[in-house]
Amino acid sequence: MKYALTFAAVLTSMLALSSCEAPGYRAAQERVIRPAEVASFDVLYAQNCSACHGAKGEGALTVGIGSPVYLAIAEDSTIRDTIRKGRRTTPMSAFAQSEGGMLTDAQIEILVHGIRQREGEALASDNPPPYASTQPGDTAHGRRVFTESCAKCHGAGNIADPSYLSLVTDQHLRTVIIVGMPNLGMPDWRGYSKPLSDAEITDVVAWLATQRQSFSAQVKN
Repeated sequence: MKYALTFAAVLTSMLALSSCEAPGYRAAQERVIRPAEVASFDVLYAQNCSACHGAKGEGALTVGIGSPVYLAIAEDSTIRDTIRKGRRTTPMSAFAQSEGGMLTDAQIEILVHGIRQREGEALASDNPPPYASTQPGDTAHGRRVFTESCAKCHGAGNIADPSYLSLVTDQHLRTVIIVGMPNLGMPDWRGYSKPLSDAEITDVVAWLATQRQSFSAQVKN
C-alpha cells in the first residue's frame, strides 16, 4: 500500500509539471518569439537579405546594398519601397505582409535603418550619377559606349544576352553599372578608362533594353 501511495504521488507530480498551469510553463511559452516579433537587424537581414546581397551587404548574387556607392544614390524611400514591394519580373520578391510577404512595417523600418547605418565616407569627393535616369536614352550611342567600356569583359553577348535581360529591370542594370559588383570583379562607374556619365549609363541601359525587347518579340512569335 505504501508503494502504491508513493507511485500515485509521483504520478500526480508529473501530471502537474506537464500541465499548462504548471509553474514556469506559461513563462516558457511567453519566451517564444514569433516571426513577426523579431526586432534584431542582424537576424532579419540574415534571414531575408544575405543570401542574395551578401552577409555584409557586399553583394553576392546581386547588387551590394551595403556598398557606399549604393547608399549614396539610394534614398531611404527607395530601399523601403524595394523591400516592401520587390521588383516585378525579377527574383526580388515583395517582403511586406501587405504585399504577401512575411515582414511587418516595423521590421522593414529596422532593415532600412540598419542598412543605412553601414554608410561610410568613401564618396566624400566623388559624386556618382543619380539613382534614376534623368533623360531619355540614345540607343545608338549606348551601343558604342557598351562596346568601348563593357564588351572587353562581357563580350558581344553575356550581359546583353536577351534571356538574362528578361530577368532584370532597367533600374537594376543602371544600379549595377553605377555601383558595380566588386565580388565578381566588376568596377563601379569610376573604374573604366574614364568615369561613366549619367548620360552614358542611361544610353547603355537604353540599348540593353532593346535587346530584351527583341527577345520578347521572338518568344511571342
